[in-house]
Amino acid sequence: MLRTLLALCLLAWTTPTQAGETLRIGLQKTGTFAWQLDVIRRHNLASAAGLDLKITEYASPDAGKLALNSGSVDLALVDWLWVARSRALGARVQFYPYSSAVGAIMVKADSPLRSMGDLKGRVLAVAGGPLDKNWLIVQAAAIRQGIDLKRDATLQYGAPPLMFQKLLQGEAEAGLNYWNFCARLEAQGYRRLFDVRDAEIALGLKEPVALIGYAFTENFVASHRSVIDRFIAIAQKADDIMRQSDAEWDALRPLMNAEDQQTFEAYRDQTREGMPRRTIAAEQADARALFKTLAGIGGSELVGPLQELDPGLYYQTLPPEADR
Repeated sequence: MLRTLLALCLLAWTTPTQAGETLRIGLQKTGTFAWQLDVIRRHNLASAAGLDLKITEYASPDAGKLALNSGSVDLALVDWLWVARSRALGARVQFYPYSSAVGAIMVKADSPLRSMGDLKGRVLAVAGGPLDKNWLIVQAAAIRQGIDLKRDATLQYGAPPLMFQKLLQGEAEAGLNYWNFCARLEAQGYRRLFDVRDAEIALGLKEPVALIGYAFTENFVASHRSVIDRFIAIAQKADDIMRQSDAEWDALRPLMNAEDQQTFEAYRDQTREGMPRRTIAAEQADARALFKTLAGIGGSELVGPLQELDPGLYYQTLPPEADR
C-alpha cells in the first residue's frame, strides 16, 4: 500500500497533461517550495505554459546545491549568499527572488529579556552555523548598537530543529531560528525579541531582500531562456493564487505539517508576506548594500574573494515580445 501511494505521488509530480519542454527541479521535500509546486500542479499551470516539470526530492538544501552544480537538475531553491559566493569563485550561477521571509530571535513570553543588549551573558541558540545569513544580519545590526554578540553572548550552533528543541527545553535563553520555526514557537507562547526584518531596516535597506531564490546556471539559460521565463511566470501566477485565496491554503494544509490552527495561519500569512513584489533593479540595490555589510563581517569565507556583489547575479526575464 505504501509503495502504491509513493508511486501515485511521484506520478502526480512528473506527469504533465500534455507534452512540454522539460525542466528538472531539485526540491527540498520539507520546504515551502513544495507548496508552490503543488499549486502549479493542481491548476495545470505548467502544462498550459508548455512545461514538463520533473521533480527530484532531496533531504536538505545542500543536496539541491550539489545537484545543481553537477547538472543533475536545472533549477533549485537556494540561498542568495551561496549564489553570490559561487559567482565570486567563478561559477556562473544566477538567482531570481523567491521569498524574503526571515527569522527572529525568540524568547519565552515571560522572559526578562527585552532587547539585544539583554543577551549579554545569556545562552543564544543560533540555527545554521557561524556564517548563517540570519545570524550575520543580526550581528551587523547589533554592532550598530555597540553590541558584539559573538563576544558577549554564549553561542550554540546547530540545525534548526535542534536549536528549536534547545529553546523549548530551556537549554538556551534565546534562539535565533528560521521563520517557520519562529511561527511554531509563537503558537507555543514565545515572542520575538528581535526580528531579522528589523535588522535589515537598521542596516539601511529600503525593503527586506529575498534571501532565498531560484538558481540556475548561465549555460542552461543560454539554451533554455524561454523555459526559465515561463517557469518564473507560472511561479508568479501560483503566488497570486496563494495571495488571493484562503481556500487554496486549505488544499495545501496536508503538505504544511502545521500542528495547530495558529501555526497554520502563521505559515500562510508569513509565506504571503515574503512573496517578492518589487522590481529586480530595486531588489538588487538593497542586495548590493547588504552584501557589502555582510562581507565586512564574514569576510572571504562567507562571500569569496569579491567585496562587491557581482552585477550578473540577478536574472532578468525578457519582456514577452522579446522572446518571440
